[in-house]
Amino acid sequence: MVAGPDGGERDGDLDLVTLIVARADPPPSATPEQTALLRLCSTPLSVAELSAYLNLPFSMMTVLLTDMLTAGLVTARNPIVRQSVADRSILEAVMHGLQRL
Repeated sequence: MVAGPDGGERDGDLDLVTLIVARADPPPSATPEQTALLRLCSTPLSVAELSAYLNLPFSMMTVLLTDMLTAGLVTARNPIVRQSVADRSILEAVMHGLQRL
């Protein structure tokens, strides 16, 4: 069964770009989906990638991952996003330094 037995409301913090990393080997009680996910996540993978690899819709993936996060089998983190626009003061300092050359 992919969904947890409690059927309760799940945390909405996961999105398609959230990175998932395994924290443990699959326990004997792991479902086939949990086992596959833990084997895939030896390096960080996004929820979208995991959903594609396991051929599960995003909604089912979030249920599975929320259960695994609660059990401490995986960790989740937001991807590192580079600042799209450089700090103006740094650009001005570089420009002034180049003008002095």
